Amino acid sequence: KMQKEMASIRQLLEHQMSGLMWQDMAQKDPSRAVLVDRLTNMGITDSLADQIAGYIPSQMNEEDAWQQAMKVMAQQINTTNNDIIHRGGVVALVGPTGVGKTTTIAKLAARFAQTYGADQVAMISTDSFRIAGFEQLSTYGRIIGCQVKMAKDSQSLDLLLQQYAKNKLVLIDTAGMGQRDMRLAQHLATLVANSRVKIRNYLVLAANSQQRVMQENVQRFKKIPLAGCIFTKLDESLSVGEIITTAIQNGLPIGYLTDGQRVPEDIKVANAEKLVTLADKMATKSVNNNVSAFRPKPFAAAATA
Repeated sequence: KMQKEMASIRQLLEHQMSGLMWQDMAQKDPSRAVLVDRLTNMGITDSLADQIAGYIPSQMNEEDAWQQAMKVMAQQINTTNNDIIHRGGVVALVGPTGVGKTTTIAKLAARFAQTYGADQVAMISTDSFRIAGFEQLSTYGRIIGCQVKMAKDSQSLDLLLQQYAKNKLVLIDTAGMGQRDMRLAQHLATLVANSRVKIRNYLVLAANSQQRVMQENVQRFKKIPLAGCIFTKLDESLSVGEIITTAIQNGLPIGYLTDGQRVPEDIKVANAEKLVTLADKMATKSVNNNVSAFRPKPFAAAATA
């Protein structure tokens, strides 16, 4: 009982100290406090916001300081520069269920086919868990005009990779599993079991997820080497600071961003400067909407008068 009480007291003291530290910074360096506040409104975590604000000289005016902060943030974001389309090779998309891996693979395959021809791209599904998962990929394959095959285990995957060795791009669609699913480690092992072909693994995450959920997924899927990440569902997100935080904190290059279901239109090559600009616009829009929501309506004001 005493241990629980001491833990409770410690938690209260830590909370109080963090509040006092914030008040102290706000008094000693108000410009930095304003900067941190604006960054956290974008969806950036407190720690990363404080880190970025630390690079900005205190004597700068607010607007110049903000532009410099945006520049610093963009410099910390790595991108893959359309690596999948330009480089080709064997690429696997991994990630939790429901993030849109199959649709994203179809978008990448269609984009590649437009440049190099449908005969140069092949899609392989290792998803034997989801009902109609392979059928969905097959439908995309018929539309694009490329080969689609099913690999039930690491041996069949190895044989298919040998079969399509001459193709410029082979895309592997993996089963979507929760980060706490016990089958995850075994499923991911099929990707690293192949020693003849180097597979570049891209982690696919939904941009409308909580940052802590994204971070947990990164930790789980880091059991295999990750070449980069792809963020989906930007059209369903209220902010994109969460994906910026996730990419910077984990040193994960961002490959692509998707913002809809259309194939192949709704996919964009990630650009650090444009992503930061989008984060700023979305935060400004959110603030303006909140201000409008609390502003008295003319009729109500007139009635009060």
